Amino acid sequence: MKAPAEIAVAPGRPGTETRAAVAVIGGGITGLTAAWTLRRAGHAVVVFEAGARVGGAIGTHRVGEWLHETGPNAMMENSPEVPALIAEVGLEKQRVYASAAAKKRYVVRDDAMVAMPASPAGFVSTDLFSWKAKLGLLGEPFRAKAAADTEESVAEFVRRRLGQEFLDYAVNPFVGGVYAGDPERLSVKHGFPKLWKLEQEHGSLIRGAIARKNASGGPAGRMFSFRGGLQELPRTMEHLLAGAVRRGTKVWAARLLGDEWEVEFEAAGVVLKETFSAVICALPPEGLAAVAFEGFARSGELKELGRIEHAPVVSVFTGWRREAVAHPLDGFGVLVPEVERGRVLGTLFSSTIFPRRAPEGHVAMTTFVGGVRQPELAKLPDDAVLELVRAELRMLVGARGEPVFVHVKRWPRAIPQYTLGYGRYLETCAEMEAAAPGLFIGGNGRDGISLSNCIASGRRLAEAVEAWVG
Repeated sequence: MKAPAEIAVAPGRPGTETRAAVAVIGGGITGLTAAWTLRRAGHAVVVFEAGARVGGAIGTHRVGEWLHETGPNAMMENSPEVPALIAEVGLEKQRVYASAAAKKRYVVRDDAMVAMPASPAGFVSTDLFSWKAKLGLLGEPFRAKAAADTEESVAEFVRRRLGQEFLDYAVNPFVGGVYAGDPERLSVKHGFPKLWKLEQEHGSLIRGAIARKNASGGPAGRMFSFRGGLQELPRTMEHLLAGAVRRGTKVWAARLLGDEWEVEFEAAGVVLKETFSAVICALPPEGLAAVAFEGFARSGELKELGRIEHAPVVSVFTGWRREAVAHPLDGFGVLVPEVERGRVLGTLFSSTIFPRRAPEGHVAMTTFVGGVRQPELAKLPDDAVLELVRAELRMLVGARGEPVFVHVKRWPRAIPQYTLGYGRYLETCAEMEAAAPGLFIGGNGRDGISLSNCIASGRRLAEAVEAWVG
């Protein structure tokens, strides 16, 4: 049943007539996008954010002339929702695209950094893959596709279509860089749905990539950030939402009471309740599992999302004098395949990717430690992690001596892992929405882990509310 339209006063916009009031639980980029989209459509919205700031995993850290990201390092313009949102919030002139030098990507093989091939000619000449692996790729278009109801791990999928060497030196490091995960455990259908669809729709990754006019088969669109870092986006959205965002407000429960939702929350040590026509849940899986849902059948099943595995990651930003690093850092960064037995997942050349990330005469790198591959390393104390990073950078890029600037950020539950069987969690979300009119669920545990995925998720949630309210 659809919720009745209401007349209310939108937070921060006194005297404005609005449509149905909507509670948005979670002030990350998904929740902010949903709230912004609904506010533009005339709805009263309240964003409940338990933390002291908005943006979720997005975090920009600045000290003097050093600037770095403690979470995601860039965004991709690989969906129409992304540039549309940037234009709506007025950040187009603040957008900074990645430098041309960042197009080069390195992968470690036999303890040396080798550039990933960026063209057919480069693929033929590269030392990253053997001639046996290169020739084996010729057979990929003729290999049978898997049945649509077959669930494979990323590793099984790649071995079948491309072979072990491509798994070891292309896909394994890529999965480590994106998910901090293990391709043996991740579901290709849920973790990399575009890759899975290439085979299902075209019978071949190569034919599919050609058909989509994207020779790499990877994400299209340009990479960008903002002059002041990614935090400019959630900060700007919070400002535009005026008084609709309530930071330091923890939601404990959401109850369906007839045609309304009662949201119980705590602010400044006081427990309060408010009613809304609809509730959007834009929380990470463990946050969603912690909310008590009541008033409808099987309401407790969302607690199952608390079982979703997350990769622990430590992000270590180091700044160096330019002369202390032998490598030119002429690329996006370097990934370390598991077979190389390194102690880091990879390193971004931060000051190469975007301008003004380090003082003149200095360079900056961001190195990632831990992940599903080596979770025990993410538990080391800061001094041990820093020593580990220094040793790895000495081998990889010839970093000598001590960094002149260091910042360590820990993410004990950094990235949800879309493992084999992940479909059951997606089904649970859909079943709860069907059982509870006015409940809408999204975020990185359901719609994908990238920032562009989260922006698209926020749009989807807002559109679903619009369609339901009518």
